[in-house]
Amino acid sequence: MPAESGQAADRPQATRQSRLFYGWWIVTAGGLIQGYTSAVFWRGFQAFFDPIVQTFGWSRGATAAALSLQRTESGLISPFVGTLLDRFGPRWLMAFGVTVTGLGFVVMSLVNTLWQFYAAMALLTVGMSFGTFIVLVATVGNWFIRKRGRALAILMSCSAIGGFTLPLLASSIDHFGWRHVLFAIGVGFWIIGYPVMFAMRRRPEDYGQVPDGAPAPPRTARVPGAHRAAHATPTREANISARQVLTTRFFWQFAIAASLGQLISSTNLLHLPALKSYGVNPAIAAFAAGSVAFGDLAGRFAMGLLGDRFDKRQIMAASFALMTIGSLALALVNARVLGITLPAAATLPVFAVGFGLGFGASIPLRLAMVADYFGRRSYGSVLGVMSSVSAVFGAIGPVFVGAMFDITESYRLGFVILAALVGVAVPMTLLLESAERVAARARLAAAHRRRTQLPPPVSP
Repeated sequence: MPAESGQAADRPQATRQSRLFYGWWIVTAGGLIQGYTSAVFWRGFQAFFDPIVQTFGWSRGATAAALSLQRTESGLISPFVGTLLDRFGPRWLMAFGVTVTGLGFVVMSLVNTLWQFYAAMALLTVGMSFGTFIVLVATVGNWFIRKRGRALAILMSCSAIGGFTLPLLASSIDHFGWRHVLFAIGVGFWIIGYPVMFAMRRRPEDYGQVPDGAPAPPRTARVPGAHRAAHATPTREANISARQVLTTRFFWQFAIAASLGQLISSTNLLHLPALKSYGVNPAIAAFAAGSVAFGDLAGRFAMGLLGDRFDKRQIMAASFALMTIGSLALALVNARVLGITLPAAATLPVFAVGFGLGFGASIPLRLAMVADYFGRRSYGSVLGVMSSVSAVFGAIGPVFVGAMFDITESYRLGFVILAALVGVAVPMTLLLESAERVAARARLAAAHRRRTQLPPPVSP
């Protein structure tokens, strides 16, 4: 029996009587760990980059390669995590993930060699793969259908909020040293993560509810069709298996487009070092890099309002266009073009707003589109496979930009090239098939397989 299915009988009555749909409690609890992880790693680790490089004298390319290794390993683990999540539910996976993530930060505070840094990064990769993003997103996606875009936008908004703490984190490192701050972060992960783990539940049906918090149909009536009604959900959704998903053209086209966005978004850990190298005052650079969170948060909140009402393909394409503009602006901060110096006062706002809005909007959109097109049946597994594809591209970003700095002594060319590649994702997204067409193709393919698998008729 799956790990959590036996718990359904323990608390369904209390859950059923709750005025607030329990799915929103899951969004709130997941948001806490999302925000903390973003503050100290996804957004915050850029504050550790220069201090660590200066302490040991490692090249920026070699140090950034550890970040790329983190994304590669995460991609390799993601399908495995998704499969376990679909089978056993989120709680036990998070227990393991939170424990290992906290340990990873503690170990990183003690490193003295490059291989130890890589080993600590590998621990963080395993821990966060099991304790954060995929587990939380898939769990929230299982509790919502009609309001899924809104729920995921709120969850992902907490990651954006975490970015606001970057100046505080940079100041803490200056005052206490990067080792002490990393050690404290690891302990903090345990303090926050374990309570969140206990709040997780796999799906509403196990607790007498249905997605979105609609009233559950009565189960006692004995009339024709009553059995079907008792198990129906108020919103129709796709029901495509993971194996079927991988045979669709939409999946691979969308995965590549989303991965091109990941190619540039994975370099966010180098934003602060890049701005410092352009001659921007360190305090202003930290504020500007942290200000990306304003646009990011606005983009995620906007998707909560617009994502479930308009064509997600068009909004996703617009988000990639904004990321392209923002990345180009980052490359042009204090740059001299045609004999004219482009001042930071003009380019930094374009970078912060453009990159922030585009990146922020793309995250909940991508997660909601996977569920809209393929349903909840194998959501964790499909999300894991897509994360694998994105991780390949995400691993290239930091290494490429770091290596370009080692070669040219500037981050500019690296960001320009990646921005151009992200621009390719705009037409790819606009040309995606509709969800209805993908579902129709999947039904036809399933019917064809059933026909071809029928045993031959028996001769009289």
